Amino acid sequence: MLHMFSTEPLRKPTISAAEQPVLNRLVGIRNQLAALKKDRGNYYRPNDIVGLYNDLLAQVWALHGVRTSEHNDNDAYNNRLDAVLDECFQLFSLFYLALGKNKEVPATYVQLVTIKQNFELLNDTGIYTDDDLEPFKVRLLEIRQLIDAEVSRNGDEPKPEVLLVSRRLRQCETELGLLEETTRVISDDLMPVYEELVHIRRRLTALSVLAHAEAAPEAKELQRRLIAIDDMRVDDRFIDSAGCVAAGQTQVVGLLEESFERLHDVQAEGSAVPPDMAPVYERLVEIRVQLDKLLLTSRWTLRETDLWSYQVQLHDIDGMRRNGQFYGLSGEPAPAQAQAALNFLLHKCYNLVYKLLSSSEPVAETLMPVHNQLRTLRRCLHEVKKYGGPLSARDLYPYQMKLSSIDNLRTDGKFLDDEGYIPEGQGVVMSLLNECYDLLYELMAAEVDE
Repeated sequence: MLHMFSTEPLRKPTISAAEQPVLNRLVGIRNQLAALKKDRGNYYRPNDIVGLYNDLLAQVWALHGVRTSEHNDNDAYNNRLDAVLDECFQLFSLFYLALGKNKEVPATYVQLVTIKQNFELLNDTGIYTDDDLEPFKVRLLEIRQLIDAEVSRNGDEPKPEVLLVSRRLRQCETELGLLEETTRVISDDLMPVYEELVHIRRRLTALSVLAHAEAAPEAKELQRRLIAIDDMRVDDRFIDSAGCVAAGQTQVVGLLEESFERLHDVQAEGSAVPPDMAPVYERLVEIRVQLDKLLLTSRWTLRETDLWSYQVQLHDIDGMRRNGQFYGLSGEPAPAQAQAALNFLLHKCYNLVYKLLSSSEPVAETLMPVHNQLRTLRRCLHEVKKYGGPLSARDLYPYQMKLSSIDNLRTDGKFLDDEGYIPEGQGVVMSLLNECYDLLYELMAAEVDE
């Protein structure tokens, strides 16, 4: 199960008698969602998902009342019920994405979970720049605007899901502020050095997963760059353009020394990962390969709910860490190079999950075949327009027939699913359809002119 917080007490508060009925119903909802997720023979029915979701909201509202009466309504309170509720909301969030309801509040929840996981790993490793934070910052601002708009529509009676998503959002905004504070103290004169060190440190982390012979040539070049940066110091201090000690010494010097240590580990002979950590390493490599493939083929093969299994696996691996470190069977922390390799792969996997979530189109899965056909047709028409040269009406006929066959799928101007419902994403698909028609008419007009 996925944590709602990065730091948890060793013993969580017990479930109160008033909370137990809520927990029982949440477990039932989670089991129903798991059954729906496993059904790959049918498209998800919006009525089924929304009906279950309304049931979940009733439980959230009941929980809110219980927690308020028991004075446990602060953001830090967390017991097993919160973990089950978190799982339910993540699953519903993925279902909403699969239904094309990307701009609705529930769809944002799983993105917030993934953003927080990325922030926690960035905080653990300390290897990031403001540019790395910017995409997350932009997305958090978009979600904040969505939540604020929802709150303004409902006045003093916010919906239950808004309360829960707002709680997640506040946690992400807090962690973002802490990450930004670390780089904010670095002076402008020292920032280029810091960014160069971050790049070197990342490359060293990436090299830690390679065989020694494969990593050695690049490691030697990185060593040269680190020595050049070290030579910039005067009496062990970096100096700004005014000749004063530049602000941000702690961050930059610490990163420089850590980079030299990682360089030594990379250049040392032997395996990066000890035998007792090899199963974890191999599992992370396997997950990364699978996520990389999904990123390439997601438009045609990804069902957003498929990402749930990866979230669970990554959480289980993340749960092996204590204070940001992996421990071996001996109970001792794994060697520094192994820590770097495992944390690198874990962060890479979390980042790939976030990219897959971010690339989700606001189109229901029932409409995705039409959407994908139109995208392919648009790309073909663009290529024909760019490289095709003079074309006759006969040359354009196959494109015209394909576009007409897609257009004929509409009923009263709408694309319907097999049960006669209007799936989400009509605007996106119609925009693609109109763009394809415009491109085809341009090509036909050019043929007439010639």
